[in-house]
Amino acid sequence: MITVLLADDQDLVRFGLRALFEAEEGFTVVAEAADGLAAVEETRRTRPDVVLMDIRMPGIDGLEATRRIVADPGLSGTRVIVLTTFERDEYVFDALRIGASGFLLKDTKPAALLEAVRTVVDGGALLGPSVTRTVIREFAGLAPRPVTPVPGLGQLTDREREVVTLVAQGLTNHEIAERLFVSPATARTHVSRSMIKLGARDRAQLVVFAFQSGLA
Repeated sequence: MITVLLADDQDLVRFGLRALFEAEEGFTVVAEAADGLAAVEETRRTRPDVVLMDIRMPGIDGLEATRRIVADPGLSGTRVIVLTTFERDEYVFDALRIGASGFLLKDTKPAALLEAVRTVVDGGALLGPSVTRTVIREFAGLAPRPVTPVPGLGQLTDREREVVTLVAQGLTNHEIAERLFVSPATARTHVSRSMIKLGARDRAQLVVFAFQSGLA
């Protein structure tokens, strides 16, 4: 059973999300929060698998709430998906840098939202297609930027470096397998080992590390 916490200051949004998850087998909503501080408190109390986090909320916003959740060692098993109506670049980058596992717009189809939660629980990263394009376009268009040393980078094999670069381009394990002429299982193993060596919380953080280190 996948446990979910809903954090949004709009009652109607939370009502709709709760109805969606409660109608789907394998999900249960363990708590709701109408502001950022309550989101952090309820997350610590219930320790859900996934928090669906709005950005604009009273008190502290969703980004700060996400930062506090990710920084809490007791919540290492909780993943955060930022769910918002705003597709501004700074929101995307900030959410990923502080440890969010996904970023989706609120007009995402219900089936896609459910699949997003499953993906994140399974250790994947979730960015809406338009958001992925935004991230890649923004980083590609930046002026030369200083490379930030990432601990563990020197431990990567040449193939793992190649795989991390492809992950940063938005490719799935299956697409990486096709590109490198290996099996999907082998591609998944390379991704997993790269995450372990770099200390990446999940696939989204692996993307951030790739750009920070200059691999992408």
